[in-house]
Amino acid sequence: MISTTETSRKVLIVDGDASTRREVRTACAQDGYQVLEADSGADGLRELGAARPSLVLLEVALPDGSGFDVCRELRKADPAVPVIMMSNRSDEIDVVVALEIGADDYVTKPLRIRELVARMAAHLRRTRLESVEATRSRLEFRELVIDVNERRVYKAGREVELTHTEFDLLNFLASNAGKVLSREKILNSIWGYEYPIETRVIDVHIRNLRRKIETQPSRPYYILAVPGIGYRFTNARPN
Repeated sequence: MISTTETSRKVLIVDGDASTRREVRTACAQDGYQVLEADSGADGLRELGAARPSLVLLEVALPDGSGFDVCRELRKADPAVPVIMMSNRSDEIDVVVALEIGADDYVTKPLRIRELVARMAAHLRRTRLESVEATRSRLEFRELVIDVNERRVYKAGREVELTHTEFDLLNFLASNAGKVLSREKILNSIWGYEYPIETRVIDVHIRNLRRKIETQPSRPYYILAVPGIGYRFTNARPN
């Protein structure tokens, strides 16, 4: 089942529950979004290719399979589109899996609809700012090179594949090398949230980044934890 309305920003909701889709559609319409609906994973992937939405809301439990599998396929098709996963489950493992396979955020049901819309707006605002603010710069740290303009990362000359949010997080940390950044500062700067959410979202993304850019993730060189506060990126430049 697919339905659309004629407005400017496109949000695709993939959820087998008609009442959830209706609730999200009503709230989004009030804020001027064009809402695309899919009631299965297969339908959602087809709509992604056909309509190229600005953001995807994706349920974990779908009628035709796992939303995690759909997220993996979605990331192959479009590495950049923001993805917010939704679920009745709040278990730590579900959040970790969602973020590790490329989701940008995770919310639990029953939805706090105004908070969800605020999160959506924050992700879209970040994406829009990136599209108009080319920076033409490179950040270099020992074996790590971050090409900010092209949004590409290299370690020892080999490209490292990062999700959209992972790149933004790494760029923010590296751009503030040597500074201690609180979780609240990171949350506000990367996710754009001015209200508190679970800090495990940040910590899981940090763990994923370490796996990709650190030689020994358990003994990080680049991204260092500052207990009780947040994180600090090394300020050691190449010789």
